[in-house]
Amino acid sequence: MISQNTIQQIFNRADIIDIVGEFVKLKKRGTNYIGNCPFHNEKTPSFTVSPTKEIYKCFGCGKSGRAIDFVMEHEKYSYPEALRWLAARYNIEIEETEASPEIKLQQLTSESLYAINNFAQKFFSEQLFDTDEGKMIALSYLKERGFREDILHKFQIGYNPDHRDGLTKALLENQFNRELLPKSGLSAVRNNDELVDNYRNRIIFPIHGNTGKIIGFGARVIGKSDRGPKYINTPENEIYVKSRILYGLYQARMAIDKAKECLLVEGYTDVVSLHQAGIENVVASGGTSLTTDQIRLIKKYTDNLTIIYDGDSAGVKAALRGLDMALEEGLNVRLVLIPDNEDPDSYVHKVGVSAFNDFVAKSKKDFIIFQLEVMLKEAGTDVSKKSAVVNQVAETLSKINKAEDFTKQQDYIRQCSDLLRIDEAGLTNLVNKYKRDKIAKEEKKGLAQEELNQQLKEAEQPEDVLDDTSRLLVQDEAHERNILRVLLDYGLRTWDETSNVADYIFSELEHFHFETPILEKLFEAYKDAYEKGLEPTTKSMLYHEDENIRNLIISISVTPFELSQKWDEVLEGMNIVNRDTSRQDVIMSIRFYKLRRIKKMIEENQRDIEHASTDDFKRLLEIHKQLKEAEQEITTQLGTVIIK
Repeated sequence: MISQNTIQQIFNRADIIDIVGEFVKLKKRGTNYIGNCPFHNEKTPSFTVSPTKEIYKCFGCGKSGRAIDFVMEHEKYSYPEALRWLAARYNIEIEETEASPEIKLQQLTSESLYAINNFAQKFFSEQLFDTDEGKMIALSYLKERGFREDILHKFQIGYNPDHRDGLTKALLENQFNRELLPKSGLSAVRNNDELVDNYRNRIIFPIHGNTGKIIGFGARVIGKSDRGPKYINTPENEIYVKSRILYGLYQARMAIDKAKECLLVEGYTDVVSLHQAGIENVVASGGTSLTTDQIRLIKKYTDNLTIIYDGDSAGVKAALRGLDMALEEGLNVRLVLIPDNEDPDSYVHKVGVSAFNDFVAKSKKDFIIFQLEVMLKEAGTDVSKKSAVVNQVAETLSKINKAEDFTKQQDYIRQCSDLLRIDEAGLTNLVNKYKRDKIAKEEKKGLAQEELNQQLKEAEQPEDVLDDTSRLLVQDEAHERNILRVLLDYGLRTWDETSNVADYIFSELEHFHFETPILEKLFEAYKDAYEKGLEPTTKSMLYHEDENIRNLIISISVTPFELSQKWDEVLEGMNIVNRDTSRQDVIMSIRFYKLRRIKKMIEENQRDIEHASTDDFKRLLEIHKQLKEAEQEITTQLGTVIIK
């Protein structure tokens, strides 16, 4: 694990303007910077970065966070991956905490495999572009298939010559661990423990992880050959797990995010060809059925998946595999089948980019409806087979089990019942039966049916409009948030000779408490840190362990509005922009908060008076008098007239 000392160094060095500016064109406005949000499409900038508070917030889509949160969201990295990315950017040496011998060995093996793969990729690239054999055999073959050199460099494609142990010797000469070469898949053990090259006379496709490091290779024969399989892939090891990999995802991730759609093809060359044609939101599954991990990789970037496979029977069957898992993860799946025994690689070369895009756009079929049509065609007039189709479709539709997808599920039930020529209510009941059966298996307690009914009920209920009480609560929350804003902004400033602003706020609110739980939690967290002498600030509080607290601080601290610097030009000598109004801000915020709370207390007390007994009436009347006096005092200070 990365040590806390290293993490602190990374946070101290990370410059949010530098990091965000790498991906977003920022323009200075006042003390902050603005730009078009990278997380959603917009024409008018609503993305704000505060260098002083070291946070960003988009007032369009709501995304917000610290520098590391931006890296995690934009690059889809995990927390440790984002830390390593920042460490590399600022040349910070990563210090690892003491780990068990097993974990140390695993980490050492992983780093060694990365190093071996990196060396091998450079070797393969040199063999392809810098040797006569590579140019004559491999490069000429790739160019004959229509690949340009720039796209080959982009994907770091190379060539392993038809030599017995050229790469193996180079690796050993450069002191790489002999024991790890078979594990990497680059070398194979033959007679008498001899190591030989495993990918001889093959085109090499490096496979990148989500940080850009090479985790494995796919090796393809040149042309047609009977000497072995068409493709040889890296065996699974510490860094290469086939079920968690999509070829081309590293190169495609930004395009997928921008297009809000992922195109899935079978092979490496399909991906490379489409990239060359300018279609970059494409990845390959390697011809295997989709796994849950691969589906979740796609869902990091988009909910829309379009599968583009060969139109033959094998292509259709391959496309249908993994459908249920995609539905369970909430993906919207479409299918495009390439005609005339073509694959995406050959078809885009045959018809051109424009015609290919038009074909894909016009040929997208809904996955569930397509699957049903295929099954019905196979069932023909056989009643028992058709009955099996009904059950399979119902089971598939039951996988759409999220409340927000309720309408989509109902639409599918309607369409499928029409195609099957069965009663819609009957299909609905069957779908719900599969849902109940699944929940019953997963839940040992007897709450399964209740949870399902509640899920369906919630999906059908419209959103309630805020009533008067809710509106009052919203107003209360606004005053509480304002108290927290001044506490975060000015808390450590001097109030008088013996105290800071935070001390003044705490003493003024000693007999009050926040009614919004999350705001009360932040108030108490700040107070606790302050009383421990930790000198809390917006920046330091952003590292609170509770994500809800961190998000709350950002929403309180960053606003879409800022006082224009031009006011000082218009009103000369007034010093409008740079005037210190913190003291007045604190006083007014507290007075308005108190006034709001006292008004609520008066209302509550009046209700109590209406139902009071003779004994309580006098006491409540005295309380009412004291509250009105307190209200009058604050309104006089504010210069406010009490209408009621």
